[in-house]
Amino acid sequence: MLAMNLIRCCLSLARRSPSHFLNLSSSQTLASSSSSRSKLITFQTMVSRAYTTRSHPSGKLLFRQLFEKDSSTYTYLLADVSHPDKPALLIDPVDKTAERDLSLVKELGLKLIYAMNTHVHADHITGTGLIKTKVPAVKSVISEASKSKADLLIQAGDKIYFGDLFLEVRSTPGHTLGCVTYVTGDGPDQPQPRMAFTGDALLIRGCGRTDFQIFTLPKDTLIYPAHDYKGFTVSTVGEEMLYNPRLTRDEETFRNIMENLSLPYPKMIDLAVPANMVCGLQDLSAKPVEAISN
Repeated sequence: MLAMNLIRCCLSLARRSPSHFLNLSSSQTLASSSSSRSKLITFQTMVSRAYTTRSHPSGKLLFRQLFEKDSSTYTYLLADVSHPDKPALLIDPVDKTAERDLSLVKELGLKLIYAMNTHVHADHITGTGLIKTKVPAVKSVISEASKSKADLLIQAGDKIYFGDLFLEVRSTPGHTLGCVTYVTGDGPDQPQPRMAFTGDALLIRGCGRTDFQIFTLPKDTLIYPAHDYKGFTVSTVGEEMLYNPRLTRDEETFRNIMENLSLPYPKMIDLAVPANMVCGLQDLSAKPVEAISN
């Protein structure tokens, strides 16, 4: 009986149009043969995901959460698919997976306009420089407070538009002086619930010396960090306010926890930080720093 129920469930899913799977990540291709030719039907499936990400009812937002295993880094792809150009942006791309990200952008028919960083990373080299060499029209983005090079140096309160959607910039220093959090816009024409891309400032059940202003967002705001080391993919502001073991303590206890983490020296820091200060371009003789900022 159980086997029959599983078969019926699979058949029911197979009859649905691909639009049912718009908000799910990581592609799986199924072949459907006919007498004339084989047709490929691509569904988007989610692997080991505790949550699905909602889109605005109009279907404007396309969202993908991508992963780089060596540094346990999440890269996020967002696009306004209701806009004729389908403009897209990447948050915290990694050099090792830049080709993967660009391939996905091409497959989905998107126009990549921004490659953005939440801060100057110490555990991997950003993919923004490599992406710009492949797609020169892409603009790199990082906070002005980071003292790093980029096409666009942003500040708290700035809005970054991609089509009719936008991200708000919030300053969240602590992990580094230049850390920012990108938050999806607030309004009837913007995706709900809101989404916050927190970098290393706020992690799932952890943090990187944040200033806590992220907790002023609505409690159902989805938290998407730059890293996770335990298999988590998303949380909410409300969850972290209740269950984050560092942020549910008093100030003195919090300070004591953060001062006694005894973290090892990041193995990539001596290579990553200098490269990330110049947009991830490692061969400066081939492409001068000045070329990044024009």
